[in-house]
Amino acid sequence: MDILELRTYCLSFPESEETTPFDETTLVYKVAGKMFAMTDMIHADHVALKCDPSLALDLREEYPDIDAAYHMNKRHWNSVRLDGDLPAAFIRKMVRDSYLLVIGGMPRQPRERLTKQFIEAENELNR
Repeated sequence: MDILELRTYCLSFPESEETTPFDETTLVYKVAGKMFAMTDMIHADHVALKCDPSLALDLREEYPDIDAAYHMNKRHWNSVRLDGDLPAAFIRKMVRDSYLLVIGGMPRQPRERLTKQFIEAENELNR
């Protein structure tokens, strides 16, 4: 997966947005102001993704292309190599899981709205 595929996929989620809050090369993907993915335009070989803490360590142990995310809470964030041996479908699943984990932690109203939009978008894709 390259950075353009990653960008397109991240922006395909309901109410997702691309921001550059840290500098002009660090791309941060957010939903309702909450980050679910981060990468760098210049060094675009990794993406930081939020991960269920109960899975994060297991994924790091099982896959050499997954490590603790640099400058992030190591318990909740993994760094995933985009140009390694992980299949694009697996990386997309991790991005999807990160997005869902973030909206799952939101207050009831935005969580329900975004979950509904997400399900509708998925159903539309599967038609």
